[in-house]
Amino acid sequence: MAAFSRKFLIFGALLLWAVITPVTSSDEDDDGVVVESVEDELPYHSPEIDVKKVYLAEHFDDKNAFMKKWVKSEAKKQGVDENIAKYDGKWEIQTPTRKILKGDLGLVLTTEAKHAAISTMLDKPFEFKDKPLIVQYEVTMQRLMMELEGGHRNSVIKRRNPIEFGLVFNDAKEEGQNCGGAYIKLLSKDISTKTDLKKFYDQTPYTIMFGPDKCGNDNKLHFIFRHKNPKNGSIEEKHSKKPSQRLEDLYKDKEPHLYTLIVRPDNTFSVLVDNREVNSGSLLDDFTPPVNPPEEIDDPNDNKPEDWDEREKIVDPSARKPDDWDEDAPAQIVDPAAVKPDGWLDDEPEMIPDSDAKKPDDWDEEMDGTWEAPLVDNPACAAAPGCGNWKPPMIPNPKYKGVWRAPLIPNPNYRGKWTPRRILNPHYFRDDHPFQMTPIHAVGFELWSMSPMLLFDNLIITDDPAVAEEWARQSFEIKRAKLSRDSASLWGRAMRAMGYKPGWWALYAVYCAIPVTVYVCYLVRRINEVTALTLAHAWCCIS
Repeated sequence: MAAFSRKFLIFGALLLWAVITPVTSSDEDDDGVVVESVEDELPYHSPEIDVKKVYLAEHFDDKNAFMKKWVKSEAKKQGVDENIAKYDGKWEIQTPTRKILKGDLGLVLTTEAKHAAISTMLDKPFEFKDKPLIVQYEVTMQRLMMELEGGHRNSVIKRRNPIEFGLVFNDAKEEGQNCGGAYIKLLSKDISTKTDLKKFYDQTPYTIMFGPDKCGNDNKLHFIFRHKNPKNGSIEEKHSKKPSQRLEDLYKDKEPHLYTLIVRPDNTFSVLVDNREVNSGSLLDDFTPPVNPPEEIDDPNDNKPEDWDEREKIVDPSARKPDDWDEDAPAQIVDPAAVKPDGWLDDEPEMIPDSDAKKPDDWDEEMDGTWEAPLVDNPACAAAPGCGNWKPPMIPNPKYKGVWRAPLIPNPNYRGKWTPRRILNPHYFRDDHPFQMTPIHAVGFELWSMSPMLLFDNLIITDDPAVAEEWARQSFEIKRAKLSRDSASLWGRAMRAMGYKPGWWALYAVYCAIPVTVYVCYLVRRINEVTALTLAHAWCCIS
């Protein structure tokens, strides 16, 4: 019987251990983020591509190569306080907070509340001629982004100063409004040396800005290009229309997402997220302001004539107020037919002091003033039509007409709404090839961060869509496949639903342990009952 008891106890303990073990096997990093233990890690190899087919291919897995190639900005941002003007944000090559592939590394912005900029030269300049431009990179928002602002000075993107950042950050944290952005800048031909990269800041000329941006409930996926006016050489930013799909989950799931921009020589473009098209259109038709100005404009020198009458109707000059029109008559009068109801208690007040109320023992009349009992409804008025001074009700005055106004009649001098004459636009031009932008010599990230641990990975710039697809197959798609397998399991779905938060693990452990503990206790009780019955039967036999 003792052996039987031990078997049941061992079985219960093993069952309890089996339920709780998966919970305790997850690790928690220094930032309170649960990191999934990787028991079936896939062998990871950095993506490889023919360097002749790319302008830049960066997987961030080689720290030494990164240090030689990428340049951190030493510039200062203009127009802000000197204490925060310097680009002193820190960039590091790190393992992702949530490990997916063993050995995979990424470029991480580790600091907050600092300007940060980093850039590198392309292996060869990209010139907009007869081949498309493909820009592709991964972004993982490893923390729920509270505020991430870029130094994009000339854009219509609304940016805040650092003092406002603090206020917005506190409000966002309290209200749960997440903000973040992770766009990339393709720098123009003015950048040609590493010395130039050290001067990279918000006003550095760029050709294209592309990537995600979010503030509050406003989710954006920017595609902005700077267009050169062929007539006077001025530069103007052109902003693409908004994506057709919702993008909120990109900022919440803490998973890697792949952003792809394709700009073609026929002036069409496509924007993809995780290899799905979310925006597309024409450089000529789907940007604000449009590339080409209107052929005609209003004449700025044309003025409306002084005798031009735009009034459709006017006051009738022949109208006269009727002699019996009384403007002083009130809108309401006392009802002359009203009679005070029988039983009305004129001498009884509607409210009386509460006879049951008592002055508090700690009432100090010198400090609190003279104590007065609170007022309550007069019980004598409950059965009566009313109490107090009776007044007859007011009714609408049948003689009331209000202020007299003359009627309106059609204006005999009406000439319609005046508009200035149209003239040929002196600034008109026709650019049928906006694809032919300023050549690109470098690429960089220039950000202001209020939430660190933003990870970039697997950046590629090429003119061959097949090359970009192959690059993604060797990197991003392997990660997504691993995440899909994890999510397919019951445990993976639980981890995803709980957002990898340690507090939920403890709750889950307690939830699982309760029924197992009850079952084990039941087994112990049954063992004790069987043991007691066996001993009693044996005693009876002996007796």
